[in-house]
Amino acid sequence: MDEAPGAKRWLPLEANPDVMNQFVQGLGLRDGTAFGDVYGFDDELLSMVPTPVLAVLFLYPLNSESEAAQLEEQERILTGQRVSNEVYFMKQTVGNACGTVGLLHAIGNNISQINLEEGSYFQKFFQSTAQMSPDERARFLESDTELEGAHCLAACGGDTAPPDSSDSVDLHFICFVCVEGGLYELDGRKSQPVYHGSSSPETVLKDTVRVVQSFISKNPDSINFNLIALSKSP
Repeated sequence: MDEAPGAKRWLPLEANPDVMNQFVQGLGLRDGTAFGDVYGFDDELLSMVPTPVLAVLFLYPLNSESEAAQLEEQERILTGQRVSNEVYFMKQTVGNACGTVGLLHAIGNNISQINLEEGSYFQKFFQSTAQMSPDERARFLESDTELEGAHCLAACGGDTAPPDSSDSVDLHFICFVCVEGGLYELDGRKSQPVYHGSSSPETVLKDTVRVVQSFISKNPDSINFNLIALSKSP
């Protein structure tokens, strides 16, 4: 999704855990942490997701209902909400980069839990952007040719051919994480993280599903939803 008129556009990233794992491993994520599909919302299917879950990516369709809900929510979050200073958040100004922004949110909010290769791209990226504002991180991403190249390679490695980078894409990735006991929705299109109540590392997946179901209820006829969890191996 393009967030700024005339902005740079990338190829959209497929909602494919295998592609995502190759992408992040090439940038310095070591074995032991990986993305995997969430196949359903009942307890049995959720129990199949490896634990602990560190973050959850959600792909959903953009339409008039979701855009209206976002405008309504924007009013609420601007009037005041609880947001931890420890949340790593960045804006999205590169078109179709929501998948990579979601991956960066997932990893950036779990640096202490994730094993990054010494001297790797990810280690340098998060060290460089740690003290930046969300807007500064967005500008940093715009000028980062190394990550742009890796994203393009990953976008071309999916099961389906990616659309042209100039095409308008009506699907959008967001990320959910638990930080300091709170569940946060991280969407680079929004002005700030969205707080969705209390959570914990043990319940972050179920807490995310609760919020995701409200997204789905606004578009019950669509099948264009995907939920992907970032888990750490025992």
